[in-house]
Amino acid sequence: MTKPIHVLHVLGGVGLGGAESRIMDLYRQMDREEIQFDFLVHASAARKPEFYDEEIRNLGGHIYVLPKFRVYNYFAYKKAVRAFFAAHREFRVVQGHMTSTAGIYLPIAKKAGVPVVAAHARNAGVVKGLKGLATRFFRRGLAKKADHCFACSALAGQDVFGEAAMKAGQVKVIYNAIDVGRFTYNEKVRRQVRAQLGIDTELVLGHVGRFQYQKNHPYLLEVFAAVCKKQPDARLLLLGEGEDRPAMEEKCRRLGIADKVQFLGNRKDAERFYQAMDLFLLPSFFEGLPGVLVEAQAAGLRCFVSDTVTREAKATDLVTYLSIGEPPVRWAEEILKQADYTRRDTAQELRRAGFDVRAQAQGYRQFYLTGDSSRI
Repeated sequence: MTKPIHVLHVLGGVGLGGAESRIMDLYRQMDREEIQFDFLVHASAARKPEFYDEEIRNLGGHIYVLPKFRVYNYFAYKKAVRAFFAAHREFRVVQGHMTSTAGIYLPIAKKAGVPVVAAHARNAGVVKGLKGLATRFFRRGLAKKADHCFACSALAGQDVFGEAAMKAGQVKVIYNAIDVGRFTYNEKVRRQVRAQLGIDTELVLGHVGRFQYQKNHPYLLEVFAAVCKKQPDARLLLLGEGEDRPAMEEKCRRLGIADKVQFLGNRKDAERFYQAMDLFLLPSFFEGLPGVLVEAQAAGLRCFVSDTVTREAKATDLVTYLSIGEPPVRWAEEILKQADYTRRDTAQELRRAGFDVRAQAQGYRQFYLTGDSSRI
C-alpha cells in the first residue's frame, strides 16, 4: 500500500480556536490513507496538552513543537526551524496559518526541499502595542515568500498580504467552511440543552469565542446588561476559555448580571449549545472570517455582529451589523426588536454560499496531491 503524503500545518497551538477548528473540520474529511495532516506548534516552555491533541493523534497525526518567537530570539528561532526541516523531509506541503512568522519558516521549508509552501491569512487585524507592530514588520513581503497565498476573506488577505498582492491576484480567498449538517437546527436538542442548563422560556443570548482582546467581551457584557434592563429574565451563554475570563466574571458581578450569565468553558459539543440560544452576539474588534458566525447561521440563529467583521461572513439574512462605537443600549434595542422570529433550516443556504467543508475538502485534496489550488 502506498504511504500517505504528509501535509504540515503551522500554528501557534492546537487549542480550541477558529483556525484550529476549521483545519480539524478539513482533517476529518481527508482519506488519511492518502493524505495525512501533521502539526507544528509553538511553546515557550514544557508544552501542556491542548484541546485537539488527542483527536489529532487518534487520526494518525503528529504534533511537533518549536520555541515561541519573541523577536529577541530571532536567530535561535531560525536555527530551530532549520533544524526541524533538516530532520523532517517527509512533507509535500507546508501550510502556514501563523502568518506572524511565516516569512521566516516558509522560505526555510522551501530551501529544505518542501515542494509547496503556502501562507494562509486567518485574521484581519492584530493586537495593540509592540506585539502588533512586530507582527506587521515580520509579515512584510510575505506574498513573495510563498508559492500560494490563501486568505479566509478579502479583508484578511489585504491585511496580511497587502493591497498590491490582492490587486495582482496573488491571493486566493477560501472561506472558512464548516460541517454544516452538524449545526442544523434541532428542536429536540434545544429542549434537552435548555433543560440541562435550567432554562425554560427565557430569552437566551449566546457567544462563542476565546476570552481575549479581539472578541470584545467587556462590550458584550454591557450590551447584555442593557438587554436585562428591558427584559430581566434574559440569559447569556458564554462558550470559551482564555486569559480574560476572570476579569469578565468580575465585570458580571459589577454589572449585577452574574446570576444571569453562564460561563460554559470549551466544549466538544458546541453545536448543541447553539440550539439552546435564541440570538448570537459577536462584537469583535476584528476578525478574518469568523467560523462561529457561520456556525450560528447554520443553527438558524439571528446574529448581531460588529461592523468591523467582513460582509463575506453573511451567508444568510440572519446577520445584522452594528457599530461598537454606539452605546450598548443601541445594540440592546435592536436585539429585542428582532428577538421574535422563527428558526429555520439554513443548510442549503450555507452550502450554496460555499461554506460546506465536505465540498471544499475535494478542492484541498487536489491541492495537496498536485499543488494546484484552482479547485478550492
